This record gives sequence, structure tokens and C-alpha cells, in this order.
Amino acid sequence: MQYLYHEKAGEHTIQIRDELYRYLFKVRRFNVTQILSFRNLTDQNLYRYKILSIGKKEAVIEHIETITDNYMLPKTLHLIWCIIDPKVIYNTLPMLNQTGLAKISFVYCQYSQKQFKIDLDRAKRILINSSQQSGRRDLMELEILSSFEELLRKYEDFCVLDFDGESEWQGCRTALIGCEGGFSETERSLLEKHKKIGFKTSNILKSETAALSFAIKSLI
Repeated sequence: MQYLYHEKAGEHTIQIRDELYRYLFKVRRFNVTQILSFRNLTDQNLYRYKILSIGKKEAVIEHIETITDNYMLPKTLHLIWCIIDPKVIYNTLPMLNQTGLAKISFVYCQYSQKQFKIDLDRAKRILINSSQQSGRRDLMELEILSSFEELLRKYEDFCVLDFDGESEWQGCRTALIGCEGGFSETERSLLEKHKKIGFKTSNILKSETAALSFAIKSLI
């Protein structure tokens, strides 16, 4: 664990309750002699706290130091991802988060199964846990687009990941990735004006593999 997350990190005193309390004082057995490091994932600061008191259901900590870290991964890549099985998405999110991917827009495409629902609160918890483990300093942005039409209204400048696309990705910072079945003929006609990009492989990639491969561009 590189640090702990708390939305109020930076305030003079914080009350620790519920799941975080159980983790710190029931599982990890922290005591009043130890120092805790927190981030709020909205700024570049690491906030250090001392433990003032530990009660039966809550603890109180006090801010003692702020460490400013000027390095952050560049927020450049945006993934537009046609919705697939949420279990697969949740399992892939920690790896996407580690790459520094800036944003994911989930969109219902024609081959997305409509019963699939993305729980953004659960996804945020996964991202926070991944950030605590990996040391990422900001929180990835997530959104859900209700339809392909909403996608086209909201975003104009994006590439489309397709098997017959160009292997040269120069200038492509936002990419649309389809479901396992790819894009329907109707969707393909709507995407005609968008640049097509692809991988240097003849293998058929799963949707989550393609998403991760795109995100890794943040590290290269």
C-alpha cells in the first residue's frame, strides 16, 4: 500500500470510521505511535497524519505534514469502450488504471447486451484501491453514454480500433473499441469519417486485451 485514500485528506483533523477504520485498526493493528499517509486524488499532495485517538468504532487523526509531488502521469489518453460483461470490465480496470489512462467512456453499442449495467460506484472503489496499491496520484474519470448516437453527439475527434486499421497511431489520443462482435454495419457506416487504427497482429484480440493495449501507449 503506497498510501491511503480519504476524500478529506488535507483537512486538519479527520475522523476514521467504517471500512477504513476496520482495515487500519482491526486488520493492520495501527496504534497511536504510527504515522499514516493519505491522498485525496484531486491534488498532487501526500498528507501525513498522526493518530490522536482510537475508539471502539472510530479514530481521530491530525495533519502534521504535506509533501508536494510535482510528478503526475500525463492525462492524455481517452478510451471509449463499448460495454461488455461488467465482471470483465471490473477485472481489467486495475490494469488500465496502472497505465495512467485518463478517462473511460462506456457506451452501449449494438452488440452490447442491454442487461449489462456498469456500477460506477463499484468501479470508483476499484480504481481507488488500485491507486493505493500502485501509487497513482489522480482518479481516472469515468462516464456512461446511453447510446451510440450520444457518443457521436458528444465526441467528434476519435479513432476507431478495427482489425483492418492502420498500425500508425500518430495523433490518436482517443479511441473507440467495440464489443467481442465488433461493430454492426450501421455503426460502421456512422464511423466512416473516423480514422481506423489497428495492431500489428493477425490474432483476434478480446475487447479487454485491445483496451489494455491501447492504454499502454501512455507508458511508451
